Amino acid sequence: MTTKVRFSTKAGEEIEGALCEPPGSGKTGALVVVHEGYGLNEVMKLHCEHFAQAGFLALAPDLFQGKVAKNDREMTGIIGTFDFQKAVGDIGQAVTYLRSHARGNGRIAVAGFSLGGALTLAAARHVPALEAAVAFYGLPRFPSDEFANVKTPICGHYARVDDWANPRTVEEIQGKVRSGGGQMDVYIYDAKHGFMRSTDSSTYDPKSAELAWQRTVDFLHRHIG
Repeated sequence: MTTKVRFSTKAGEEIEGALCEPPGSGKTGALVVVHEGYGLNEVMKLHCEHFAQAGFLALAPDLFQGKVAKNDREMTGIIGTFDFQKAVGDIGQAVTYLRSHARGNGRIAVAGFSLGGALTLAAARHVPALEAAVAFYGLPRFPSDEFANVKTPICGHYARVDDWANPRTVEEIQGKVRSGGGQMDVYIYDAKHGFMRSTDSSTYDPKSAELAWQRTVDFLHRHIG
């Protein structure tokens, strides 16, 4: 079941989010689920529910403050005024919220899709004390050299056919992480950008999505319980 929650930022603002609790009453690992450039739409809430069904406490913050794009044109307009750096800070506040939640075991990960995947990698770089990060077909807006000191374990899922997130750039980031002693696993799928988006028949690839999902759940169970 999805519950609407609110949490505060350092700037004193309030952010709404969709929170999904796993079955039972015990403490579990928790994760922040970061939405695509379309906003916190139904498919992102569905991802949140799937993470909960897999045994995790999942929170998807609404980084667009209620705006949801119905098409690529609307998405471009929203992203044009989007504050990427502020969003990373808001993700950090979502992490803080989950650390104090009664169902959480104190171990937190971030997982994001497309724009959210880019923000996930940025969070791995800038949000302290994360236990894990999972990025789906997204790349951040800063040089790969900045990943040399990232120690948060990362799992990345990328498409072989992708004009937005080039697999070669992902592999460069992986090289930087590993050169600094960090851990980053990268998987490249014979699919298009957005292959996890089950509501979009033009990009959804069930075989790739199922494999990426299983790898993600296994990765998260190893790192956050």
